Amino acid sequence: MRKFVILGGGYGGLALIQGLLNNHFPQDMELILIDRMPFQGIKTEYYALAAGTASDYDLRIQFPNHPQLTKKYGEVTSIDLEGKRVHLEGDDPIEYDYLTIALGCTDRYHGIPGADQFTNSIQTFSSTRQTYQRLNDVKPYGNVHIIGGGLSGVETAAELRESRPDLNITILDRGSRVLSSFPQTVSLYVEQWFMDHEVNTRSHISVCRVEDGIVYNGDEAIYTDAAVWTGGIQPVKVVQDLNVPKDPGGRVVVNTYSQIPDYPEVYVVGDCASIPFAPSAQAAGAQARQVADVIHALWKGETPKIHKIHLRGTLGSLGSKAGFGLMGKTSVKGRVPRLLKSGVLWKSRRHFG
Repeated sequence: MRKFVILGGGYGGLALIQGLLNNHFPQDMELILIDRMPFQGIKTEYYALAAGTASDYDLRIQFPNHPQLTKKYGEVTSIDLEGKRVHLEGDDPIEYDYLTIALGCTDRYHGIPGADQFTNSIQTFSSTRQTYQRLNDVKPYGNVHIIGGGLSGVETAAELRESRPDLNITILDRGSRVLSSFPQTVSLYVEQWFMDHEVNTRSHISVCRVEDGIVYNGDEAIYTDAAVWTGGIQPVKVVQDLNVPKDPGGRVVVNTYSQIPDYPEVYVVGDCASIPFAPSAQAAGAQARQVADVIHALWKGETPKIHKIHLRGTLGSLGSKAGFGLMGKTSVKGRVPRLLKSGVLWKSRRHFG
């Protein structure tokens, strides 16, 4: 029996599974999902787990059951593209006829000494659990610093403020304003929300090293009781180690069909793929659905029709009652985008669960 292996059960991996199984999946093929966890973690909400406003259980979606789907739990250590096998920690290798890499991203520390050792992460379920423990063990009136003023940093700071009104919270950002990828009107709205809720923001911060309890901005020592890193992402190490062409961000260069050109039996989806979108759950899901259509067409001996991916926009939360976003070219602020984000989360749970 032929084997179609999918590495990673996140948004891209699950969307691909659904797209393959819902459209006459070949009877002589086994679909194998490999993930380190026995469920999908809703990564877009990890900031809430870290802050303590959502429970571990709230952010789980069970993987689907299907007669042709085998679920294998373990840590992928390497991918042998020439030998067509995946190596797992402490387990036998798994051979494949087709492979999809949808392993997501990890923190990018930009070579800053101590950043990986002395800051907390929200990139995996496990690391987010540890971040929750660290943040909620900070004593009243303690100092917490969020390094990075993008979407994840803003949502983490706002959610932590709602969870711990006693803490001194500061965002350290290298740019001139938080949410630099959004229109300035959105940044100003968020800045005002932070002022109203006593969250400090500092711009033009160039973190050069991190020590236990200290973040250095050049020669300035910023003392902290806990620091959370939201200052950049990159593909996971397994993908970094692949000897294939990559873009400047370390993402694998793929062709029109999302295949690695020299290995057409291998597809790359989501944060690991060099596609014309910023890494996001929405982009990963949309690309995966496109890949499922491509695969079915190729199996039928047809030329795949590539439809342009259109993303709906980006939504962010400021606690439970306010939010912000960008829908097309339209900025949205206030209660409505927060309600919209809650609706998207509900729909995602219902769709995948």
